[in-house]
Amino acid sequence: MGIRIGIFGYGNLGRGVECAIRQNQDMELVAIFTRRDPASVQTIGGAPVLSADSVERMTESIDVMILCGGSAKDLPVQTPMLARLFNVVDSFDTHARIPEHFANVDSEAKNGGKVALISVGWDPGLFSLNRLYAAAILPEGTDYTFWGKGVSQGHSDAIRRIEGVLDAKQYTIPVEEALRAVRAGEDPVLTARQKHLRECFVVADENADRERIEREICEMPHYFANYDTTVHFISMEELQRDHKGIPHGGSVIRCGKTGENGENRHIVEYNLKLDSNPEFTASVLVAYARAAFRMSCEGQTGCKTVLDVPPAYLSACAPDELRSKLL
Repeated sequence: MGIRIGIFGYGNLGRGVECAIRQNQDMELVAIFTRRDPASVQTIGGAPVLSADSVERMTESIDVMILCGGSAKDLPVQTPMLARLFNVVDSFDTHARIPEHFANVDSEAKNGGKVALISVGWDPGLFSLNRLYAAAILPEGTDYTFWGKGVSQGHSDAIRRIEGVLDAKQYTIPVEEALRAVRAGEDPVLTARQKHLRECFVVADENADRERIEREICEMPHYFANYDTTVHFISMEELQRDHKGIPHGGSVIRCGKTGENGENRHIVEYNLKLDSNPEFTASVLVAYARAAFRMSCEGQTGCKTVLDVPPAYLSACAPDELRSKLL
C-alpha cells in the first residue's frame, strides 16, 4: 500500500491531482471530499466521493490531504481547519498574505501534531526555490519574475465574483520590451505596471452595468489596480470557443555580477510553458505530498513551505538511486 492521499475539493485542480496520483506508484487515492452533491462527481480512480462534512471520520485512513479549494478565500479557512486533523498540502498563492496564512496554519498543525505544507505550486513554489538558489549563488544581483502569457485562475475567479459577471478568463501578459531588457542584462528598474499587462474576457448578464463591472475590475486591489488592464465583454459562446484552455507559464530571471569589480555578468533563467496550469500545479502538489508524509514520519510538525523541504523528499527514488542518476 502506498501513501494514502485524500483530495479536499474537486474542480480542475482536484481532477489534476487525481490524474497525478495515478502516475505515482507509491501513492493511493483513498477519498475525495466535496461540498457539492457527491453523486454529481464522476471519478476515474475508483476512490469514494464523500461529503466534506464527513472528513473527520477519515483521520485514520489518510496520510496526506491535498487541498484543492476553489478560490483564494477557501484555503485561509480550510487549511487551518484540516491541519488539526491531517498532514496537508495547499496551493495558497496570495503572495502578500503568505506570512499571515503561515502563522494561522502553524499553530493548528502543531496542536494536531501534523505537517502542513502551504503555498505549493509553481509560483509560489518552484519559482520561489529558483529565486532562492539564484540569489544565494549571485548575492550581487537583481531578481525578475514574469508570468504568462497565460490564464490566471485566481484573477479569473476574482472577476467571476463581481455582481453581474457570469464567467470570465483573465490573461497575464509580459511586457515584451521589459522582458527583452532583462534578458539583455540591462538591469532595468521595473514597476508591476511596466512588467505585465492584464487582459480580461468577461461574460456579463444582459442587464448588468458593464461600466461598473469594468471599473470594479480595474480598481481591484492586489489583482488589477497596479496594472494596465483591458476588459473585453464577449458572449458565452465566444468564451467557450476561444478561451476554453488554461495555459500558463513564466520565467524567473536573476541578473548578477561576480569579480573584484563586478566585471563579469551572469544571467540565470528558469522558464515554464504549461498547456494546463491546474494539471501542472496538481503534479507539484502531489510531489510535495510525498515530502509532507516523509517529514511527518520523522516526527516533524507545524507549517512548512517549499523552502523548508529537502529536494530528495520529493522523489519516489531511493537516495542511492538519486545519487547515481542525478549527481
